[in-house]
Amino acid sequence: MPEVTVLVPSLLRPLVGGSAELRLAAESGATVAQLLDAIGGEFPVFNRRVRDETGALRRYVNIYLNGDDVRRLEGLKTPVAAGQELMIIQSVAGG
Repeated sequence: MPEVTVLVPSLLRPLVGGSAELRLAAESGATVAQLLDAIGGEFPVFNRRVRDETGALRRYVNIYLNGDDVRRLEGLKTPVAAGQELMIIQSVAGG
């Protein structure tokens, strides 16, 4: 089955069993939200770190689909096709 690759940043890897990369089945018409739901179904803490209680992306989390920020596309409703790559970036702040 065709797949989508999800690149996981080092800060979130412990929440997905240590994997730097996840491969998800690419259902026709799947969206970024549906892929995050699939990951969250297996790794609920990951989902809480990436999305808030309303399901929106957290302010400090950016997701890129083949290099394009999904917020500049259709947000979580952005369609994802087989062979594409989602990269999750979590901002790190400190002081």
